[in-house]
Amino acid sequence: MIKIGQKAPDFVLKDQHNQEFKLSDIKGRKVLLSFHPLAFTKICARQMQALEKNLRTLDLLNTVPVGISVDTVPSKHAWAKALKVKNLRMLSDFWPHGKTAQAYGIFRREQGFSERANIIVDEFGKVIWIKVYPIKELPDLKEVLKVLSL
Repeated sequence: MIKIGQKAPDFVLKDQHNQEFKLSDIKGRKVLLSFHPLAFTKICARQMQALEKNLRTLDLLNTVPVGISVDTVPSKHAWAKALKVKNLRMLSDFWPHGKTAQAYGIFRREQGFSERANIIVDEFGKVIWIKVYPIKELPDLKEVLKVLSL
């Protein structure tokens, strides 16, 4: 698994609107990489809805949040619509399957999806915080906001 202080592996993934997101294009802001196993599951839905609900707070903390899973772009699009997620970028790590999750060392090969994890990348592209959660546990966004406000 990637370690705190390491340079975050760069990646380019498409979001639910088929628009590219490149990590290294985010300059002068932190990025919250919120990995979740699969779309259309209850805990993953709550994880993405919490990010959407807190976009303003995250923006005030100079942070760009993104949700990442191995689902396809069309699946992400349908799921975002079903969740009424309008502004959060939900990224598809579908092909090569789980490549970004693998680069961060959080891909579960046996199941074919990522761990549930939050990784914060600072303004300089370095990993400053990592937390892997039990698959069935909703990440505590208050904890993430606290880390971001330090």
